[in-house]
Amino acid sequence: MTITAGTEQTQGAGAPETVTQSPAPDARRVGVPRSPSGGELGGGPPGPRPPTARAWAASLLADRYWATLPGRLRLACAVCVLLATGLLNLLAVAATGATTAWEETAQRDAPRTVSATRLNLALNDMDAQTANILLSSGDSGTGKGRLEESFAKASGFYGEAQETISRSLRTLAAASEGDPATEATVVRLTDDFAHYQELIGRALENDSRPGGKDAAREDYRTATDLLTGRLLPEARKLVDANNAVYERQYVAARGDLDVQRTAEAVLGVLLIAALVLLQIHLARRFHRVFNPGLIAATLCAVVAVVCGAQLLTITYDRMKVARRDSFDSVIALSRSKAIGYDANADESRYLLDPDRRPAYELSFLDKSHQLYGIQGAGLDTYDRKLADSWATYLNNHEDKRFTGEYRRELDNITFAGEREAAQKTVEAYAVYQRDDRTFRRLVAEGKQQEATVFCIGWASDTSNAHFGQWMKALDQVTAINQRHFDLAVREGRGALSTQGPMAGASLLLTAGLTVLGLRRRLAEFR
Repeated sequence: MTITAGTEQTQGAGAPETVTQSPAPDARRVGVPRSPSGGELGGGPPGPRPPTARAWAASLLADRYWATLPGRLRLACAVCVLLATGLLNLLAVAATGATTAWEETAQRDAPRTVSATRLNLALNDMDAQTANILLSSGDSGTGKGRLEESFAKASGFYGEAQETISRSLRTLAAASEGDPATEATVVRLTDDFAHYQELIGRALENDSRPGGKDAAREDYRTATDLLTGRLLPEARKLVDANNAVYERQYVAARGDLDVQRTAEAVLGVLLIAALVLLQIHLARRFHRVFNPGLIAATLCAVVAVVCGAQLLTITYDRMKVARRDSFDSVIALSRSKAIGYDANADESRYLLDPDRRPAYELSFLDKSHQLYGIQGAGLDTYDRKLADSWATYLNNHEDKRFTGEYRRELDNITFAGEREAAQKTVEAYAVYQRDDRTFRRLVAEGKQQEATVFCIGWASDTSNAHFGQWMKALDQVTAINQRHFDLAVREGRGALSTQGPMAGASLLLTAGLTVLGLRRRLAEFR
């Protein structure tokens, strides 16, 4: 007999008896709780869980961008567009930073520093011309024995120097707003200059009165002490402070450009490589040799990378030319001119104030070493050692037998005609130095009037005329460097206005042409 669940059937006689075990009782008949739809709420193995939102999104992205050929093409397109966008943003940031740097250089840092150097020079010049006025005015009150040409020229130069100082102080006062330290220096300098002018005005007034020469000399001495003790140190402090601001801005800008040049090269190579690999993949997969859109996009990418590299490289190089090659020389030469005026003033002071002649002689020698330093040289040996060291330098420009501002300039020769102009300056300086020995010999021989005429006269063979030739030669070297500074600024700005827009437009075309080039291929799968 075969036993089945719920039924019983009889088989033929002699058939073996088979028992089929019944299944477990139906849970529905045992009172297992059920959901309203009829499913069990408890017991039994759990059913499959529905996918989470993250897994669903990942699956969708894989299907769209990787699992299928259209997905992989979309991914490649997105990568190329992102690289082009990243490069565009990088160049935009670089161009903005370079624009700011050039604006600060051309309109703030360089003009402020030049104004400070002009102030320093004008202070020395004003004091020197005051001494020349007192020397050439003749007898106090009567004007007897006046050196008319020297007096007239000194009076004119005095007025020009005074105006330059006032203008420079106004410029520096406006520029120092927001910088408490520099602003305080300008305020002190302005107050001290007002006091200095009062002393000089009193000296000139006393000189115009009968018997007032001694009083005028005393007032001038007090004014000169104020100049050397406070005005000139404060003016040099302004030069150094403004030059330091330019230096910090230059170092920061060049550091940013170093990073940007590396990033531009990396992104540019990646973009071009991605476009080339995509072109190769399409050629193999679709059996088409060229994709016009991608070829055009690749060419635009190459143009963008080249223009971006030129933008960054030109900016980097022009900043160096502006700062290191030209402006450093402008500052050194401006400083040397101020020192030269101060040294020339020491000669006039030497004549005007016999009681201080040893001090003014030492001051002149110190300034000579600041300009053209020679180890162990005094006034009695300076000319000979200058001639020897200069002859050696002309044969070997690497010779280091002299130091000073002229050594600094000669070690920074960069531009055509600069070395010749600098050498002429040193040679004119050597002539002036020889004149100084002649002038001192005349004083030592008691020839005060002849020494005065030789020192402050304007005949072609006088010390003053040779000083003018020295300053003219110095101005020519400065002008060469100033022209190249201005040229470097123009070229740096020009690169931003030409290479920048070309690179930006090319990158936009690269992104657009990449999308356009793949659109037809993707359309084949719809």
